[in-house]
Amino acid sequence: MSNILQWLVQQGQGDLLHAFLLLCFPILLLFVFFFKNNNRVGNQRHHLPPSPWKFPIIGNLHQLGPLPHRNLQSLAKRYGPLMLLHLGSKPTLVVSSADAAREIMKTHDLIFSSRPDTNFGRRLSFDCKDIAVTPYGEYWRQVRRICVLHLLSTKRVQSLRPVREEETRAMTEKIQSSCSSSPSFSALVNLSEVLMSLTNDITSRVALGKKYGGDEGGGQRFKEMMRELGYLLGVFNVGDFIPWLGWVNFVNGLEKRVEKNFIERDSFMNQVIEDHTNEKRKKEYGDDADDSGGKDFVGSLLKIQQDNNAEIALGRDNIKAIVMDMFTGGTDTSNVLIQWTMAELLKHPEVMKEIQKELRGVARGEAIITEDDIEQMHYLKAVIKESVRLHPPNPLLIPRESMENVKIQGFDIPAKTTVIINAWAIGRDSVSWDEPEKFNPKRFLNDATSSIDFRGHDFQLIPFGAGRRGCPGTQFAITIVELALANLLHKFDWILPNGASGEDLDTTEAPGITCHLNSPLLAVATPHF
Repeated sequence: MSNILQWLVQQGQGDLLHAFLLLCFPILLLFVFFFKNNNRVGNQRHHLPPSPWKFPIIGNLHQLGPLPHRNLQSLAKRYGPLMLLHLGSKPTLVVSSADAAREIMKTHDLIFSSRPDTNFGRRLSFDCKDIAVTPYGEYWRQVRRICVLHLLSTKRVQSLRPVREEETRAMTEKIQSSCSSSPSFSALVNLSEVLMSLTNDITSRVALGKKYGGDEGGGQRFKEMMRELGYLLGVFNVGDFIPWLGWVNFVNGLEKRVEKNFIERDSFMNQVIEDHTNEKRKKEYGDDADDSGGKDFVGSLLKIQQDNNAEIALGRDNIKAIVMDMFTGGTDTSNVLIQWTMAELLKHPEVMKEIQKELRGVARGEAIITEDDIEQMHYLKAVIKESVRLHPPNPLLIPRESMENVKIQGFDIPAKTTVIINAWAIGRDSVSWDEPEKFNPKRFLNDATSSIDFRGHDFQLIPFGAGRRGCPGTQFAITIVELALANLLHKFDWILPNGASGEDLDTTEAPGITCHLNSPLLAVATPHF
């Protein structure tokens, strides 16, 4: 429309432009009056949280921007830690403080334990047969219980230690080889690619039974398929917010992309399941399977499927959805957290030297750090806490939905309200943190804050959520992060390329459901040993 008006002005059609504006102005006033009056009546009936002014039809959608966690933080500073937005036709509660998050995820956890229904989310999750986006109910309870007991229990995570250590060793040996072949005994490393390959290989082996995403077996196609899934899970679907505009997705091609990705993943998972059920895989997985039922997640779920005494019947689509949840969560979360931690250490070389001193002191000359060593590395754990405080992998936790009317901090929250918890803003809230924008791992070594953890008990630090819908794979992800970081920092000294300083490092965030660095993270590695 602005282009049309500009063209009219350039063509000298001033009278026509004035007539057009005179026609539109009264219509706009009517819209504003109607919606303002509507809000006044609604607010008198219910004591709703404060809201920014909204446009007709789109509501506050225009205020989200490409990095909504930042824009929502700015709005919360003006309207408060509990803020009601109208995203198209959907009332949405935005939570930006630890106290408000505690009420949502602890005091009234059951009421806020469901998920909003979205068209793309339903299709991509095999019709809500996964854990992450399926609504609250008996199916979700049973599936989550299976995952916690058989896939993500402490015993199970510990049993996967050889896979983590083997793949971490392979990663460091590859970097070492690059350094050895260089005259300077240093190598420029694309940490974004290296870390994605590491987390992909570990999660592939423990979830699917073998590596996918390498040069063999259509690896590039697999990587593109998973990258596309990540994009589609975070893409804006206008039909979810303004239903009568859902046809736009057929015009812009999003509907076609969702369907294509679903078909590709469905075909891929069918092949993985077939590999596990043919005679060769039965011999490989049946005779020497561990107590949890299989050497990998697919094998475990197939064992449960064959159990006549199981509390829930798992079909093939259930297995596909659950395994895809485990894979995407385990790969992306760990990768993003390691990247952001390395970026912060490259920006703060004095912190890197201090953590390397601890690592090398504990290792006592050993070239490889094991998971037993990590238990003694308190500063490493503090660095990871500080990194995840500033850079939660999913800055806006997966949205929840209220199942009944409830009061939160004196405000009326109607049933079917979408709830967005801004973990990024909570981690940078000056009410909870001194100098919240500063990267200072030592804050977690003080007596007052050393006990703060990110596993869902301390609501000022909730990168993985809390309550019933908290991430069940936190321990799985963090063990990968700790081991990878410890060995990267122990075996190599790292600097930015071309003599750049920390201030030169580009830490711009990329749009998406997971908060990636916008540019590849490049650093020069020099072997310490």
